Formats: sequence, structure tokens, C-alpha cells
Amino acid sequence: MSLPLELVKEIDVLNMYSMQSHMEGLKIHDSANQETIDAAKRLFEKGLIDQPDGGYLTHAGVEAVDHVHHLITLLKQGH
Repeated sequence: MSLPLELVKEIDVLNMYSMQSHMEGLKIHDSANQETIDAAKRLFEKGLIDQPDGGYLTHAGVEAVDHVHHLITLLKQGH
């Protein structure tokens, strides 16, 4: 089973967020590709970010980004 492209794009957007500071938001501009814009809107609808064009992570979003960053780190290390 492969991941649907929509989920991959949502993971990509979540991966753009920094875990260094929860005070750092993200702005998805109108010039971004449509898949990224749509992914941000879906993340907003799911309650992971506080604006449809990015904004700040919600509590659930912080947890999701933490998991995304851990998964990517594990995959890069080959574990």
C-alpha cells in the first residue's frame, strides 16, 4: 500500500515547520504550487494548523510535526 499523494503533500507541509520554536509560523503564498496550497487547507480543516494558508501549529499539529520529524530522522539514519 502506498500513501496517497494528498497525505504525502500534507507531510511535506508539516515538515516545513520548525520544532525549534512553536512561535514560528508558516505562510503558504498564493504563488506556491496548488498541491501545497491544498495540503495546507486540509491540515487546517483537520485542526493541525490555525490558518488555511499555514499560520501556527495547534497542539495536535505540534504532536504531528514531532512524529513527522522523528520518522524522517529514522529513515535518513536507516534504522
